[in-house]
Amino acid sequence: MLALSGAIAAAVGVHAAIARTSKAAVQTGVVVVRTNLAYENGAAAGTGMVLTSSGEVLTNNHVIRGATTIDVIVPQTKKTYAARVLGYDVTADVALLRLRNASGLATVSIGRSAKATRGQSVTAVGNAGGTGSLAVTTGTITGLHRTITVGDDRGGTVQLRNLVETNASLQPGDSGGPLLDGANDVIGMDSAAAAGFTFRHSGGAAYAIPIDTAMTIAKQIAAGRSSAFVHVGGTGFLGVDVQPSGSFDSGGVGEGVLGVVPGSPAEKAGIVAGDLITAVNGHVVHSPTAVVALLLQRRPGDTVTVRWVDRSTAAHTASITLASGPPQ
Repeated sequence: MLALSGAIAAAVGVHAAIARTSKAAVQTGVVVVRTNLAYENGAAAGTGMVLTSSGEVLTNNHVIRGATTIDVIVPQTKKTYAARVLGYDVTADVALLRLRNASGLATVSIGRSAKATRGQSVTAVGNAGGTGSLAVTTGTITGLHRTITVGDDRGGTVQLRNLVETNASLQPGDSGGPLLDGANDVIGMDSAAAAGFTFRHSGGAAYAIPIDTAMTIAKQIAAGRSSAFVHVGGTGFLGVDVQPSGSFDSGGVGEGVLGVVPGSPAEKAGIVAGDLITAVNGHVVHSPTAVVALLLQRRPGDTVTVRWVDRSTAAHTASITLASGPPQ
């Protein structure tokens, strides 16, 4: 099980250290991503890949998850750009950013993950340790079409499928960085979790999302095409911190409200900590991540109907207009 929580976005598969050196040739188009998580009183750090000279940047979704502000730094020029999220796919752990006022940026060279083979030599580049400087590590591809199960701090689980497995030594902060072949073409995006993760049967392995998969999602986002899994544009924000209902003695239905963001749509509707959200737009809340999943289908400005029960078991229903919030 791989946990997707913590202050520094991390790459999976930390194991025995391999010497890391700076190699300018393989760092072209690779950037540092830093986020502020205001609602969680924290920050995160990861890596990204520049896809267009005008500032489209590919990274892992979990690198920017919960971010209230995002800065992207080009290490070679030390220039910092504010970024906004164009869209993301939670289930595939892919996100696409747009840098503000960017032009003339160096880009990564995109290869074909379909041509990857076991035993092939690879190089990974990333913001190892969240230091803000790029570092390089090498290894080989040890497996293809791997599936791992990851868990998040909301009690949900996601399976990441069709991954490239490598023994390249990755560290926290490498998330979103490139896995390069011998021609310095990107064949994968280092997929990641957070500091302190654990998962079964890892064998010290690290994993990357095939670049063919990541680019298909990125192109869909850039084209503005939402789907069941791909969220495009701003994220609808209710303003509640929820957890599974087990600790609320609810019989397994609903998500308990741990806290409410001051001034949020939820607070204005009268939802308070200790309440139990039982339905959104007529959909009964059964799973630990149902509220988030249902809200991901909406955008800022949309109105949703929320049902909840307070501590006295009194039922409430309200039509609530969603604000704009951080990506999920």
